[in-house]
Amino acid sequence: MSKRDYYEVLGVERGASSDDLKKAYRRLAMKFHPDRNPDDPQAEDKFKEASEAYEVLTDAEKRRAYDQYGHAGLDQNQGGAGFEGNFGDIFGDVFGDIFGGGRGGRGGASRGSDLRYNMQLDLEQAVSGDTVEVRIPVLAACGDCDGSGAAPGTTPSTCPDCQGAGQIRVAQGFFSLQQTCPRCRGQGRVVTDPCRGCGGAGRSEKHKTLSVKIPAGVDTGDRIRLTGEGEAGMHSGPPGDLYVQVDVREHPIFTRDGRNLFCEVPISIVDAALGGELEVPTLAGRVKLKIPSETQTGKVFRLRGKGVTQVRGGGVGDLLCKVVVETPVKLTERQKELLAELKASLVQSTKHSPREKSWFDGVKNFFDGLTG
Repeated sequence: MSKRDYYEVLGVERGASSDDLKKAYRRLAMKFHPDRNPDDPQAEDKFKEASEAYEVLTDAEKRRAYDQYGHAGLDQNQGGAGFEGNFGDIFGDVFGDIFGGGRGGRGGASRGSDLRYNMQLDLEQAVSGDTVEVRIPVLAACGDCDGSGAAPGTTPSTCPDCQGAGQIRVAQGFFSLQQTCPRCRGQGRVVTDPCRGCGGAGRSEKHKTLSVKIPAGVDTGDRIRLTGEGEAGMHSGPPGDLYVQVDVREHPIFTRDGRNLFCEVPISIVDAALGGELEVPTLAGRVKLKIPSETQTGKVFRLRGKGVTQVRGGGVGDLLCKVVVETPVKLTERQKELLAELKASLVQSTKHSPREKSWFDGVKNFFDGLTG
């Protein structure tokens, strides 16, 4: 009986990637697993056929030979027509991330966890940059045992259950699965005389102080990565990283939007009518802002180059100053008299309040339309 095409068996294209092959084999292996099909005599044959195809197509050398010469290009001793592969190894490799098996994690050491630190900054610090000291709790390598977990003068011994492999084989029907060794938890070694300083964990909680350099232009949501400043790895493994999460406090004067700053500038009705020159604040100091006569409330003035240089570049932003005309309060009797005289002089002509006239004209037309 002639063999089926391996790509056809797995249901993939000839240019399929290793991930595509793995997904296809997973689907077929779960479908035709003999333990799941005890009443189907063909299930085991289909399972072996899929395993054979996967074993050949995931081996670069075998796949090249098969693509060029077909089944005839495969050496009988390497697979293909005379395939005698270890189905347990193949199944364990593909399903190891589900069943806890696989070939990773041996050797004992593992990378430490990453840490996150939330840092609040003033707007001035975020815009100009700064260096801030932080004190954080971390799991650091135990100083008594140098991270081994064993008492000083002793060393961890090879796990007797897995012989240092970190994994054991468990029989499942006609094949076997690799699983993490429960005794050493995949480390491959056990501590018979634990360190008193860390209880055998190899790590202990400590506090350390770090100087964090804040680049100019950071904003809320930005992260600063400090490589190797996270938790120590297990059994002398490499440390994780520390991520500093930036949160900029609200400012009493300025609000920020990207590289631009915004602020409101209150002015008197006299300055708004006659014009004038005001001092306004910027993050770099005070500057003069010229207010032209007849300025209306809500007018925005742009001070170029007085904004923020973003941390990712793009030039310096601007400061946008919104003018708010302030109504005077707590007037004296004389001041009220003067304003009444001013009002009387203004109502004699509509040219002093063009927006007011157009608004009242619109209101009049609206009501005329309702009654017409």
